Amino acid sequence: MINLNINDKSVQFDGDENMPLLWYLRDDLRLTGTKFGCGIAMCGACTVHLDGKPVRSCQTPMIQTQGKNVTTVEAVNAIQVGAQIQRAWQDLDVVQCGYCQSGQIMSATALLMEKIAPSDADIDAAMGGNVCRCATYVRIRAAIHLAADRLQTEAGKK
Repeated sequence: MINLNINDKSVQFDGDENMPLLWYLRDDLRLTGTKFGCGIAMCGACTVHLDGKPVRSCQTPMIQTQGKNVTTVEAVNAIQVGAQIQRAWQDLDVVQCGYCQSGQIMSATALLMEKIAPSDADIDAAMGGNVCRCATYVRIRAAIHLAADRLQTEAGKK
């Protein structure tokens, strides 16, 4: 039995401990915001937070979630940083097809949780594992900067 918290709810998983977290989220819990992209942790569409750190859920076996906190895109707006990222995404019309955007949002949120004033190089490094086939990278970077500016203003640092 694997005990974990998903989006601040305690859950128990009683299945194959090597099953990827992605399939538990999507198939069992019906949290379909986390997307399947490549299945080999190269595209970032399946990114979720595991104890606040971005991970690729397609390659994270359930056994690694024992006692941990998982946050998906469905609940990231409960975090101040996540709410600002989502607001910036909307304000700048980042999304084109939208398939990769849940993973993009999760990686961007993790970045701003670590560094409130990222440089372009910081953004490129943090977002490098997230692929957008529509190439909205310029808008993604702008939205991260916008969210960072807003968070700094809220914190009285600007």
